[in-house]
Amino acid sequence: MDEVTVRPVAEVIGGREDVRDDRWGSVGSVIRLDAGRFTEEALYGLAEFSHLEVVYHFDRVPEDKIETGARHPRGNTDWPLVGIFAQRGKNRPNRIGVSRCSLVRVDGLDLHVTGLDAVAGTPVLDIKPYLAEFGPRGEVRQPAWSAELMRAYYDDEA
Repeated sequence: MDEVTVRPVAEVIGGREDVRDDRWGSVGSVIRLDAGRFTEEALYGLAEFSHLEVVYHFDRVPEDKIETGARHPRGNTDWPLVGIFAQRGKNRPNRIGVSRCSLVRVDGLDLHVTGLDAVAGTPVLDIKPYLAEFGPRGEVRQPAWSAELMRAYYDDEA
C-alpha cells in the first residue's frame, strides 16, 4: 500500500491538559483552524449544526505503546480480552480518534465545543457536521463490558 499523508487542519485549544478516560461531558474547548491554510469561509454554514464529528490524532501515545493485538480494555481483567479493533482505545495502530461533540458557537476560525474528548494541543485531522442520517440504521448491539466502560464517559466533570 502507498503511504498516506495527512496534515492537521486545526488544533484543540483549552479544555483538559491531562489525558484521562472519563467525565468529558462538560469539558469546553476550542478547535482552532490553521489560519495559514484556511479562512472563515471554510466554516460557512457550520453554525447551523448542533454537533460535530471530529477526527484527531492521539499524538501523546508513544509508538512503543501502540497495540496491534488483543488486550483487556483499560487493563481491567474483569473485562474480556478483545482485539484493538473491537475497542476504542487511544493506543490504536494509527492513533486516530473520532469524537462527537456539541458545537456551542463559531467565532472566526474558532469552533467552541463541549464534550470533545481530546486534550489541549491535540492535532485535529478533520471536522464534519454530524447528520442524523449518518447515525446507525437499525438496532445497535454492543457487549455489556463496553456499556460499563462508557458509564461515566460523558458525565460532567467531578
